[in-house]
Amino acid sequence: MGFIYSQFPCMDTYIDKIGQFIQANQDWAGPITFLLTLGESLIIVGLFIPATALMLLTGGLIGAGTLSPWNVLAWGIAGAIVGDALSYGLGRWLGPSMLRRWPFNTQRTAVARARLFFSRYGFASVLIGRFLGPIRSTIPTVAGIMGMKHARFQLANVLSAVVWLPLMLAPGFITARSVGAMQDSQMGLIIGTAASVLLGVGLLVGFMRKRQQPERARPRRG
Repeated sequence: MGFIYSQFPCMDTYIDKIGQFIQANQDWAGPITFLLTLGESLIIVGLFIPATALMLLTGGLIGAGTLSPWNVLAWGIAGAIVGDALSYGLGRWLGPSMLRRWPFNTQRTAVARARLFFSRYGFASVLIGRFLGPIRSTIPTVAGIMGMKHARFQLANVLSAVVWLPLMLAPGFITARSVGAMQDSQMGLIIGTAASVLLGVGLLVGFMRKRQQPERARPRRG
């Protein structure tokens, strides 16, 4: 999260060390990505994990040919799905009372925004919420608290994770590729990644607009 990250200047050193470790221990890139995306999706915990910066760094290592994209994608998507599922399960288990307990009661503003967003968009809020930093790790818990059906949540959870991770990796990947000469096969991978991301974002935006139209058409009371 940007606002938390900015409060810890030493985080740059932390990110550099993780990047160096991944380069020296490439077999650990997948599990580390799993832990990062899982932590990023957990309520409260996600506020303190600079997953965005680390995903950009990882994307750069993939673009430079240091890491396998499929290994990172598989582990990273799995971590994002598990993290949201845990947050959702926590909300279902504890219910509304959890918002009155520490440390959850310290994030009342984020929770209020997430509840309003979920009340308005429902299923789409889980799809889109993963892309919205301030409420990213809160939406799944709110969905659990407000009783969203398990199957609907998991569908939105999986779909959003599949789109979100390539989107996070793409800027670093494309930047690294643009530095050196680009082969035809490499260009194909970039175009395929960009196309899938743009298609996913376009579908989400279209869905939101479709949901807003009936609301605008309703006459206001009073």
